Amino acid sequence: MKITILTLFPQMFTGPFDHSIVKKANEKKLINIEFINIRDFGIGNHKIVDDTEYGGGIGMVMKVDVIHAAIKKIKLEKQNSKLKQKIILLSATGKKYNQKKAVELSKHDHLILICGHYEGIDERIKKYIDEEISIGDFILTGGEIPAMLIADSVTRLIEGVLPKGATEEESFSEIDGNTHLEYPHYTKPQIYENENVPEVLLSGNHKEIKKWRKEKALIATKKLRPDLLKEK
Repeated sequence: MKITILTLFPQMFTGPFDHSIVKKANEKKLINIEFINIRDFGIGNHKIVDDTEYGGGIGMVMKVDVIHAAIKKIKLEKQNSKLKQKIILLSATGKKYNQKKAVELSKHDHLILICGHYEGIDERIKKYIDEEISIGDFILTGGEIPAMLIADSVTRLIEGVLPKGATEEESFSEIDGNTHLEYPHYTKPQIYENENVPEVLLSGNHKEIKKWRKEKALIATKKLRPDLLKEK
């Protein structure tokens, strides 16, 4: 998979993708993350990427012609390809991101993530994108951190990045048709500050362990995220 990130601040991505699982996925050539500097498509000698807002207001708005030029450049490189591609604007007004969406995006060949900044992007950019995504009901200074989160969550779902079966039983997996949080985990020492590992996990009875984990996942979900149990 290729992930192209359009950003005014490519230097912000130095570090997050240079370690751990994403780094290994890149080394295995399972993922290719590239950064396109939006300012390279800026207008005039000063590479202008934003302007004042019609109707007045505080702050600057990113220019639709600049972002569209960047999109066209990337899409031109793919125009003769049959690769599955999606253009996503990271925006507070988008649909809220979740694990189901991460799974969906992981099946694409090429994702283009557009990082907004300042007061956002000229509304007319929506003509040139496929989807808007928000990572939550709060405001950030730009789309760079959401882009990092999405790239990370998608990368781990690509076949070969994690050991087989690693993503089958975890938070936001389905149990009996409902989304659940993950069951609790334990490791050595067996006893820590008078708290013991549950006996069932020491029994070797995999049927009972599976039953226990399912029950604990349901309890955790009911307590912490009961809203998930209403989803179908």
